[in-house]
Amino acid sequence: MTSVTPSAKRKAPSGPLLGAHMSIAGGVDKALLEGKKVDCDVIQIFTKSSRQWAAQPYTKEEIQSFLQNQKETEIVTVVAHDSYLLNLGSPDEGLRKRSVHAFIDEMERCETLSIPYLIAHPGAHMGAGEEGGIKTIARSLDEIHAGYSGYNVKITLEITAGQGSNLGYRFEQIRSMIDATKESDRLRVCFDTEHAFAAGYDIRTKEGYERTFSEFDEMIGLNLLAAFHLNDSKKEFHSRVDRHEHIGKGYIGVEAFRLLMNDQRFWGIPMCLETPKGPDLKEDRENLTLLRSLMEPK
Repeated sequence: MTSVTPSAKRKAPSGPLLGAHMSIAGGVDKALLEGKKVDCDVIQIFTKSSRQWAAQPYTKEEIQSFLQNQKETEIVTVVAHDSYLLNLGSPDEGLRKRSVHAFIDEMERCETLSIPYLIAHPGAHMGAGEEGGIKTIARSLDEIHAGYSGYNVKITLEITAGQGSNLGYRFEQIRSMIDATKESDRLRVCFDTEHAFAAGYDIRTKEGYERTFSEFDEMIGLNLLAAFHLNDSKKEFHSRVDRHEHIGKGYIGVEAFRLLMNDQRFWGIPMCLETPKGPDLKEDRENLTLLRSLMEPK
């Protein structure tokens, strides 16, 4: 597979690239088949179980099956999300080192499958303070970059809700992490609608939406925006609580997603649902159908 870069994707976009996070139960190759069932343009996966520190390497057969399924489903763009166990900002040096090593393993898995972006919550300071936590995250990122020099996959820092001591809930914090990282050109950013809303960025109106992305561009740069997570919110504005809801059924509402679906600046950038789902994927199908219905005639 040839990785699709943001610049390549933006040459002639005809609309938003929509998809969802898909299970890797039975193997990473099966996720593509699940995505095809609900007409995904893109999918997001875990590279291994998100609840385990270690996993067996992919077999040759699994890699070949992944690439073959990707060709047959025509889901060209696949992005990955790192394990929830990792904390690159931990003041506990043992946990931080373990997180760095596990992250490098995930980067290697992405590289094997030609996945261009590994999305990650930056980390939590666990009481050490925000300034110290940001420095620790940057140090971890430097170690990861040193550990996989020459790889194409890029670490993609996700905007967080700011729950607990999680960092990355302000655009300024993401910028500080980027600036403090030696090979900052190897970093990208993921915008999660629920996280941003919970963190205090009100995207419910056109004015608030434009203000949010204007601030993002000024502080971080839209050129670094590599992925979106599309989620409504179970909690009210500026709650600092990370709770995802189906599109249009939460406190964000439909209008923000209408604005996003018709914002041609972001066409061609992978946009994946992380909304609640059952085994039959009915909810994914409903959410994707709603999002596509918000597209206005050209």
